[in-house]
Formats: sequence, C-alpha cells, structure tokens
Amino acid sequence: MSHTAGIRGNGIRESQKLKTRQALLDAALGLLAEQSLSSLGLREVTRAAGITPTAFYRHFESVPALGVALVEQTLGSLHGMIGAILAGTGDSEVRLDRSVELIRRHVREQPAHFRFIAREQQGGVGPVREAIAAQLRLFAEEVAAALAAEPESKGWAEEDLLMLGGLYVDHMVITASALLDAGPADDERVARTAGRRLRLIALGALHWLDEPAQGA
Repeated sequence: MSHTAGIRGNGIRESQKLKTRQALLDAALGLLAEQSLSSLGLREVTRAAGITPTAFYRHFESVPALGVALVEQTLGSLHGMIGAILAGTGDSEVRLDRSVELIRRHVREQPAHFRFIAREQQGGVGPVREAIAAQLRLFAEEVAAALAAEPESKGWAEEDLLMLGGLYVDHMVITASALLDAGPADDERVARTAGRRLRLIALGALHWLDEPAQGA
C-alpha cells in the first residue's frame, strides 16, 4: 500500500468513526425526548443507532459519558458566538438584544438539545449535571470578563462581576426553558420579556456601587 493510500484509508476510517459517534449522539437524543438519561440503556441506544453494543465502547466509556458529550455539543458551540457578541459592540442594549436572539435561534433550531439540558440540569446523573454546571460557569466567567472592560464596571470587585455574569447566564437559561415551553407561536413574547428583564438587571448594575441611603 502506498503512503498516499494509507493516509486516504486513515481519513476514511476517521470519518466513519465520527459518523458512528454522531449516530449514537443522535439516537440518544431522540430517545431522551421521552425519558431521562438515568433510565437510558446502552443497548437501547445502540439498537436505535444501528450498531452493536460492543461498538459503543469505541466511542464512549458509558452512557453518562455520552450524556456529557451531548452537553458539550449543545453548549460548547455557543461560547464562540457569545464571545463574538460581547466583543462586537460597546452598546449594552444591542448586546442584550443579540444575546436573547442567539438563545432564541438556537432553541428554535435545536429544541431536543435544549430540552435535554433543561431536564438534566437537575437530573440524577452526576457527571452530566456537573458538565452542565461547568459550561454555565464558563459562560459566567466570559460575561464577567467582558463586563470588566466596560467603563461602568470601574471599581467593581472581581467576585461581584462574576456574580453579575452569573445573573445574566442564569436568566438566559430561564429564557431557554421559557422558549421551549412557549413554542414557536409565542417565542416573540418570551424574547421580548427576556430582553426587558435583562435590561432591569443592567439598570440595577449601574447603581451597584451607589452609597446606601442613610439608615438603610
């Protein structure tokens, strides 16, 4: 076999491996529309994906590990997009609107993924719950870092900026859940309310360093 043919063969095998891995993720996601991850069986997933149970372990060490991969697939791609929004303009109003629209678009395009996150955030599978929490912490840190560069944040303590970043992220999680419950017919109202609530948080942040009233 020539060197070129060997490289081509490795490329084909790697492509097939990625395809099978994605088939397992897609099969699990479809099954999770009707159940929680804690009740999902390995054989159930492999049967839906059309592969043998032993082949599962070439891609994931366990069903919880597959769940962690679903978390990363759902939330990991949002990091770059949110970073671009935060860096794209200094206008906080525009950034809030774009952030809400980003969540709205992703929930509309990937409802099954976000239903999985909403269910498993408080679910019974520890590694998946921890993976979701870790992703949300990263989002909060990214938001806090962006806020730290704002003139309005002068004098803020790092822990307070992280707290504010967490408030924004928590609200976006609530917004995603509300969009799922509302469905496409009512997502405009949900998005509008989400934007107003984010502005209320932003307004409160502007007065965070104000001196408390005498006797308060």
